[in-house]
Amino acid sequence: METLTIEMTPKTPLIQFDASVGELEFQGRSIPENSIEFYTPVFNWIDKYLLNPKEDTQGKIQLEYFNTSSSKCLLDIFKKLQNLHSSGKSKVSIKWFYEEDDEDMLEAGEDYQAIIKVPFIMNKI
Repeated sequence: METLTIEMTPKTPLIQFDASVGELEFQGRSIPENSIEFYTPVFNWIDKYLLNPKEDTQGKIQLEYFNTSSSKCLLDIFKKLQNLHSSGKSKVSIKWFYEEDDEDMLEAGEDYQAIIKVPFIMNKI
């Protein structure tokens, strides 16, 4: 399975998903004009990955800011990872990075942590 790479822009995050090591990474800002359209290739890639996942799957989320529609897309991605984790096919964890003085991003991570039944590791940077 090929690695998915979507380059960062001022409105969209860098997204790198490497199936060979089971790593999914988001970095930057997520404020696309059409979140569903932007994240559709991500959903499709994850659906393919779920068919043959690595034993360990790790998400790394280091976003500076995301809008409401991106928040919903992230939740949908996390739900897919939760289903993978629940299936026992892969041990899934999510590392959530936030800047020390960014309480909003910390709270967003804690909100996802409360909703999604996957180990979240909160990382202050």
